[in-house]
Amino acid sequence: MEGRAVRGHGGVASDDVIRVEVDDEGVRWARETVRPSENCTIRLIVLKDGGSVDARQSVLEIFHDLGTTGEGIEQYRMVALDVPPTADLPKIRALLEHGDTEGWRHWEEGCVTAAWRATAPATASV
Repeated sequence: MEGRAVRGHGGVASDDVIRVEVDDEGVRWARETVRPSENCTIRLIVLKDGGSVDARQSVLEIFHDLGTTGEGIEQYRMVALDVPPTADLPKIRALLEHGDTEGWRHWEEGCVTAAWRATAPATASV
């Protein structure tokens, strides 16, 4: 369903094929992913400069240079990144973690792939 707002299904990335149901009020609800795209979605809350338009645009431009696309959402000081499998995943993760450490932004994985998870630092066994 391209170009139509859909609610209710986390873990969806750009170009995923999803099954949608329409409720009695005409609201479209995503129910399941039929075919994943191998893209990832990463969400960031921009803290630098209070999440200003310029700060969000800067984040988009920095990550664009590593192969992503995305959009800024003013209401939440947020940036949503679409990360294709061809993007530089290790550099993207390193940049995300650096920005978090510096207090410039917080980030979370909205929808990720095995290739993305493989870029995570190994955790020590107890």
